[in-house]
Amino acid sequence: QVHLVESGGGLVQAGGSLRLSCAASGRIFSIPQMGWYRQAPGNQRELVARISSFGRLEYADSVKGRFAVSRDNTNNTVYLQMNDLKPEDTAVYYCNALIKTTIATVTNAYWGQGTQVTVSS
Repeated sequence: QVHLVESGGGLVQAGGSLRLSCAASGRIFSIPQMGWYRQAPGNQRELVARISSFGRLEYADSVKGRFAVSRDNTNNTVYLQMNDLKPEDTAVYYCNALIKTTIATVTNAYWGQGTQVTVSS
């Protein structure tokens, strides 16, 4: 059993900052990739940022230069530092991790419960 637990969402004014955290726990052999997605009302879930176990980064164009994703491999935790937040960043943010539970299993995708980020203008 694998669990992803997120924290750090909330309400912030435009131009402000928030930091999201997501810790993976349970039966984990390796985590090739961790990242963040978001979903605003009426929209599809979209990639925000992700990072591989080797440190390869990928960002949505809309957050480049404002958001930074990082991870602590020792503690199976991924972070999202969000700066210069805009009202259009308002969404539920979901942690995502590609995890192998044993050396013999395939990699499966796991999701956190989601955390609300609201940016007021």
